[in-house]
Amino acid sequence: MSKIGKRKIEIPQGVKINYENRKLTIEGPKGKLELEIYPGLDLDIRENEIKVVKVGEGKKVQAMWGTTRQLIKNMIEGVTKGFEKKLEISGLGYRAEMKGKDLILHVGYSHPVIFSPPEGVQISVEKNIITVSGINKELVGNVAAKIRKIREVEPYKGKGIKYVDEIVRRKLSKKQRAGK
Repeated sequence: MSKIGKRKIEIPQGVKINYENRKLTIEGPKGKLELEIYPGLDLDIRENEIKVVKVGEGKKVQAMWGTTRQLIKNMIEGVTKGFEKKLEISGLGYRAEMKGKDLILHVGYSHPVIFSPPEGVQISVEKNIITVSGINKELVGNVAAKIRKIREVEPYKGKGIKYVDEIVRRKLSKKQRAGK
């Protein structure tokens, strides 16, 4: 039995849910998201709650039970509140700017790096903080990870792009180690 799969999901006010032909559509104040429900699962929708129900057997159905429940919960949270990830740029001369919808990063390469976000994700820049926001949690996380990957923080000087709450383990240089 899945501990997560058994739990019910509360439907807040202002959220419309439609379930037809194994396709779940959730619409809220911030937008609309769709999810294809796994064949071994079904949904029990009441007036203010959803429950994911197993109709098949097997390891894959068991695994997808809790996953599907969490995906639906994230979709409801996304269309009501939205998701956001913050990245921080640190380093001498490192900076970010917006040109239209594109993010332009100057992070120590011989050329500026241009990053175009996918549909459904907004990027904003304020000083050295990049904010990635949207209604799809998976997409927001993937875009933030791609931006971070452009120039990951190096452990000696701490220059690069990192999540705001990320802790970077610093290393001593050979010169500093020899002085001990």
